[in-house]
Amino acid sequence: MQVKIRLAISDESYEEVRRILTEKGIEIDDDAEFVLTQPNRYVGHISVRNLESGRQLHIPVEDIVTIESFGHRVEVYTMDGVYHTSDRLYQLLNILDPARFIRISNSVIAARGRIKKINPSFSMKFVLEMEDGRRTDVTRSYYNSFRDALGI
Repeated sequence: MQVKIRLAISDESYEEVRRILTEKGIEIDDDAEFVLTQPNRYVGHISVRNLESGRQLHIPVEDIVTIESFGHRVEVYTMDGVYHTSDRLYQLLNILDPARFIRISNSVIAARGRIKKINPSFSMKFVLEMEDGRRTDVTRSYYNSFRDALGI
C-alpha cells in the first residue's frame, strides 16, 4: 500500500520535508486524507482546486478574502475567483496566521486585511464588507471575540 500525505507546513520547510518523505517512499498528494502539519508555524499557501477546470493550485494566503464552509464543501474566495479545498475550516484555522485571519462565524474565516468596512447591526452583530464586494456577517457567537481582536 502506497502511503499518501498532504503537507501543511511553512514554505521554508516544505521542499526539505517533501524531499525526505519522497526518499522514504511516501507520496505527497494535495488530495491525501492524511495531513502532516507543523505546530506553531503558519503556511504561506494552501492547496485548492479551481471550480471550473478542476485544476489543483497553490494560492498564497495573502490572496484570500474569505473562506466559507457549506456543509462538507469549503470554498476559498479571492479577488480572482472561488476555489474548493478539501481541508476543513478548523484545519485551516490551525494553519493560518491568527494575526491575518479571524473566524467570524461557525462557517466563515475572514482575512483581517481584506475587511473594507465594518457595519454594526442589530442584536450584537456586525456586517463586514470585504474587498471583493461581498458582505458577510459576524455572528453573535463571535461578536465579542471579533470586537476584542480588532480593538473596537
